[in-house]
Amino acid sequence: MTNGFRRYGLLIGVSLIIVSLDQFTKLLIINTMQLHESTPVVAGFFNLTYIRNPGAAFGLFATTNSAFRLIFFVGTSIFALGLLGTIFYRMHPDDVWGQLTVSSIVGGAIGNLLDRLQHGEVVDFLDVYVGRYHWPAFNVADAAISVGVFSLLIIFALDKKKNDSSPESSPPESTPQENQS
Repeated sequence: MTNGFRRYGLLIGVSLIIVSLDQFTKLLIINTMQLHESTPVVAGFFNLTYIRNPGAAFGLFATTNSAFRLIFFVGTSIFALGLLGTIFYRMHPDDVWGQLTVSSIVGGAIGNLLDRLQHGEVVDFLDVYVGRYHWPAFNVADAAISVGVFSLLIIFALDKKKNDSSPESSPPESTPQENQS
């Protein structure tokens, strides 16, 4: 199997698994719960709570015009997918961790983009909380994006650290002949 086939097969495969799992779980929630219904899973920590988020993370832009939101979020998603494609293309062919990371972000972005195109908003249902303090509800796509972005930041930080400590990035040492002058 060639490196390119493996790389792009990994991108397509991981992305499809995330999109499929995301869309399946959202469909399951839509078909089995009423909007705003909440079912405790782990008391005091985790519920399944069906909500729809017209905005971005933490409800950003939720109150803006729906046509603006659709255009903005679809455009942002397409831009992000293009950027991720560029990052993926530039990755070393043997960087499987990086490829998995970008693939998970791509899958999550596509999952939420499909929601916006189908419903005009994103279906969220994972509700993590402690006492009365709730993290904003999220979904499988959001989790894939969050884990992927966190992982990508680690990759970039480690890569920068490696490049900063590599011999090529150090100033050249002077030779004994240069020190005699």
